[in-house]
Amino acid sequence: MKKTLIGLIGVLLLLVACGQQPGSNSSEPIKLGVIGPLTGDVASIGQSMQRAYQLAAEEVNVEGGIHGRQVQLIFEDGRCNGKDGSNAANKLANIDKVSVILGAGCSPETLAAAPITEAAKIILLSSISSNPDVSKAGDYVFRDYPSDAYMGKFAAEYAYTQLGKRKVATLYCLNDFCTAIKKVFKNRFEELGGKVITEESFEPDSKDLRTQLTKIKETQPDIIYFLAFTDASVIGIVQAKELGIDVPLLGGDPWSDPDIHKKTGDAAEGILWAEPYTPLSEEFKNKIYAKFGQVDLTTGTGQAYDALHIIAKIMRKVGTDSTKIKDELYQVKDYPGVSGTIGFDENGDLLEARYIIHTLKNGKVEDAYK
Repeated sequence: MKKTLIGLIGVLLLLVACGQQPGSNSSEPIKLGVIGPLTGDVASIGQSMQRAYQLAAEEVNVEGGIHGRQVQLIFEDGRCNGKDGSNAANKLANIDKVSVILGAGCSPETLAAAPITEAAKIILLSSISSNPDVSKAGDYVFRDYPSDAYMGKFAAEYAYTQLGKRKVATLYCLNDFCTAIKKVFKNRFEELGGKVITEESFEPDSKDLRTQLTKIKETQPDIIYFLAFTDASVIGIVQAKELGIDVPLLGGDPWSDPDIHKKTGDAAEGILWAEPYTPLSEEFKNKIYAKFGQVDLTTGTGQAYDALHIIAKIMRKVGTDSTKIKDELYQVKDYPGVSGTIGFDENGDLLEARYIIHTLKNGKVEDAYK
């Protein structure tokens, strides 16, 4: 019995000396789940992030993987809604048995996935979800993308202070993302002394916004704060032009989607939108272009690349146990990512956030304020 025990200890010590985790199979890949909007609305953003995850995984594997094990990504389409996000999380947790999920993408996906991953003690690290409720979604929930609590405030201050607007109309979709940021924007704008004179909402899959836009036009606002994903944004921007609305349109980070710029044509000239300030380096851009060609780089792309590298670095230190990974994530304070310096607070949120206002001029994206 003593010899057997001594022999077992010897095997365990040998595994540790070789950089392996006890009980692991060095040839078995480490599976990481990924949830994002790969089809449907905002698919171009999800696909841009998918490429970033793939590039990062390839780099990790070229460097020897994690303790000699290769990283394998399992992509699931969350389609930017709660139902598909929940289904994806259930599959990754219960069938694929992953310990980490990169994502989800859109806030509705993440908020639906979080109860599932939290119960299973699976890391959920999102690189684009911005709803403030993500902050309290669970102990295993993190994001390297800033909360709308920052963006709504920044947009309100920009409209009031930089543009000098005092009367605003809000036009927003009825989902977690739009309603949360609209609330933050309204509270801050009115704190500054402005007034939200009308609020119009619509279902995310709406195909016609003329009724809402006509009502807004009648109230004569100084500016319209328009929150929507890709498809509804295209419809609203074009119809606002058709209705002769000539006040500025200010949107959120979904407006970084190149599909909006391409599909709206001249109607989008001069639109404004706020998004996290992520000055991607030429080195990073060139690595993406070398692997995938001259693809569009959307918001969340740099954050997705950083998220996988952060997880890989932690796994090399503590292995694949999700609780140990979670504890290490809370210790990240100054990771030098391509999307900026990353650190997490006690809620799993970024320690700091910076924003920029972009605009379209002659079909090209330009900086308007930062």
